[in-house]
Amino acid sequence: MNVCRSPKTAVEFEQYYQLRWQVLRKPWGQALGSECDGLEQESFHRMIIDENNKVLAVGRLEKTSQFSGQIRFMAVNPKAQGQGLGQIIIKALELQAQKLGITELTLNARESAMAFYLKLGYQSHGFSHLLFDEIKHFAMSKALTHANSHQLTSSKALQDVWHDTIPLSEAMNIEISYFDGQELITHCDASFNKNLHNTMFAGSIYTLATLSGWGWVYLQLQQLRLQGDIVLAKANIEYHAPITGLGYAKVSSDSVSGDFSRLHEGRNARINLTAHLYSGENIAATFIGSYVVLAPKPKPKPKAEHNI
Repeated sequence: MNVCRSPKTAVEFEQYYQLRWQVLRKPWGQALGSECDGLEQESFHRMIIDENNKVLAVGRLEKTSQFSGQIRFMAVNPKAQGQGLGQIIIKALELQAQKLGITELTLNARESAMAFYLKLGYQSHGFSHLLFDEIKHFAMSKALTHANSHQLTSSKALQDVWHDTIPLSEAMNIEISYFDGQELITHCDASFNKNLHNTMFAGSIYTLATLSGWGWVYLQLQQLRLQGDIVLAKANIEYHAPITGLGYAKVSSDSVSGDFSRLHEGRNARINLTAHLYSGENIAATFIGSYVVLAPKPKPKPKAEHNI
């Protein structure tokens, strides 16, 4: 049975790049290694493998701005063509793009592949460039909407709370790209949050992580129809690697512990969670936060009136 997913090991990445080279570079006399570029670490990779772990198809997504992305290096093993594998790769990359807040995808299609992309809803914008002095490429694009499982209304409400009450969140242009009730993904404007090394500023990473954790708690309260003021009680962050591209944060329910039910009893609730900050598909920072939800104070009972 074929499976579509990201490469996970060094061996899988070697096989992934090998197919890319064999299909896209070798027939034109290009050296092994020419199939890679400097954006591999900050990109998103998908491959299809069969039951024998043989790579049948590959493709890559890269973010080019906060709301745009590009698909590159699409390749299918010649012996596996005609099975719809290219379409599976495209759909997987499009779903990833939607979760990252990308609203427009672009690509440069070889002339022989234009019909394939047109069928999938991409529009042609004419000739783009000539590769290896012989392969015509054409610029194409497709507008994306939010993923079907994304809870747009509640996400928009949280963004408004952030931007209305925390000026820094608006300056950073922090937005929610995906929330399905269990997983929250946020992102921000890369150009505003760069340091002198052209990587994401540590303070911006911490702010994005803190608000992502706070936001996850806020959205759970909305789903449970509970009220309470959320405060950060304790936090720790570890920076593992620089974020060289467009960073994003993710909080998943499997990294959360705590009990909201205490609020029903008029008691404070403590929620512990982990937010990961990513560069491409690689974890660049880990934030561990403890948030306290302060239970609303009971309204004082009105004083009884005594008739004299």
